[in-house]
Amino acid sequence: MPTQTFAFANQKGGVGKTTTVLSLAACLADAGQRVLVIDFDPQANATSGLGQEKLEGHSVYDALLHGQPLATLIRQTEFPNLDLIPSEEDLAAAEVDVPRAERYLERFKMAIEPIKAAGTYDFIFVDCPPSLGILTMNALVGVERIVIALQCEYYALEGLTVILRVVEHLRSSGANPTLDVEGIVMTMFDSRTNLAHQVVEEVHKHFADKVFKTIIPRTVRLSEAPSFGKPIIHYDRHSAGATAYMALAKEFLKRQRAEQAAAVVVAEPAVPPAVAPAAPAAPEPPSPPVA
Repeated sequence: MPTQTFAFANQKGGVGKTTTVLSLAACLADAGQRVLVIDFDPQANATSGLGQEKLEGHSVYDALLHGQPLATLIRQTEFPNLDLIPSEEDLAAAEVDVPRAERYLERFKMAIEPIKAAGTYDFIFVDCPPSLGILTMNALVGVERIVIALQCEYYALEGLTVILRVVEHLRSSGANPTLDVEGIVMTMFDSRTNLAHQVVEEVHKHFADKVFKTIIPRTVRLSEAPSFGKPIIHYDRHSAGATAYMALAKEFLKRQRAEQAAAVVVAEPAVPPAVAPAAPAAPEPPSPPVA
């Protein structure tokens, strides 16, 4: 299976986006998949969430602006099959500097191509900042699909409409005509509130085929894990949060395999129906003798 690229995005902060990136990536890596997480957020929460230091000059900034090979920034984490391209606060300057560069929306697309072509990873996850600025736009132009983490609260529905409109604009404008929504992950679900159930029901009503069946609960253990620099399955494997993300990883993989199988069927050339060989033409009768 070729390397698949996904941006995890939502312009609203605090929706469990980075937690979903790290938890899903760790669960897939635990299942034997090779995963690269790219921290595209100057806050660098994905970096610290994987136990890595925020070091000056160790972000995608120079890869976007000065052609530094993205592969030189890859760090191995302590978790097997899971690598990281970290971030740090200086990446915030990219919001000002990237728009001045040529082909400014394609800077990340050009930078990530060599890693995709190498085929080292099964999945590349890009953790976008909580905004629809130039970094998020670059991520969406450079990947194949987007995963939206959606908090089970009312205002999240309004934000979902906005980001779906952005995806449609990037497709219709030709910036990334093949960009598609891989799925919506419902996060921070509190089963005790009617509102949470109503939000889930509303999202399913309008986006049934795009919503992952697995719902991520609001738990203390999920909130604690980042402070220890570990994804939830390495912090408390038997917690409700870890169980939910392991279920999400299985559902995610099932989708990928189904999509790959469908792509193979479409790519196979149609076999023309067998045509029976034509019967040999009957010989013409001899001409009658001339009297």
